[in-house]
Amino acid sequence: MKLKQSLFKTIIFSEILKGLQLTFKHLLKGKVITQQYPHQKPTLPDGYRGVIVHLRYDDGAEICVGCSLCEAACPSHCITVESAEREDFPQKRYAKRYILDVTKCVFCGFCVQACPVDALASSKEYEMATTDKRTLMMDKEAMLTLGDQYFPIRQKRPQYSEDRFSLFKQMKEVGFPLAKKGSS
Repeated sequence: MKLKQSLFKTIIFSEILKGLQLTFKHLLKGKVITQQYPHQKPTLPDGYRGVIVHLRYDDGAEICVGCSLCEAACPSHCITVESAEREDFPQKRYAKRYILDVTKCVFCGFCVQACPVDALASSKEYEMATTDKRTLMMDKEAMLTLGDQYFPIRQKRPQYSEDRFSLFKQMKEVGFPLAKKGSS
């Protein structure tokens, strides 16, 4: 008896009919289950790690100090940082060139965690499809633009930084003391 039932189920493809029954049940219900992607964007969770972006202070100055810790923390070696001293404040540094190769990036977030001044953040940008791979080599300006787009609320510049700037300006006006060679 069981053999006849098994043979009958095999001949009429009962599993396929059960699947089609479920499909038609949802189809005729009228409720859309599939997300209409290009027209409806998915809601991403807060911990989503998309393209890395640069952030600015509320006065528009970039936060990055060019320390290259993000470059050292990157396991895929997709970040290149070239730092330089600021001309108006020689004791301050900045990232003269910052290049992120998105084609190599594994979106691990190690660079964001390694940044001591919180200059980097993970955006929710996931639509990076392109026909030209060279457009995925992001420079500092492109990263700052994306940062302005995804993080419009900017952090305030720390007060101690402003105090140091004013001290440096005073010292610049008075003149820096020169060290004499050979004096003890």
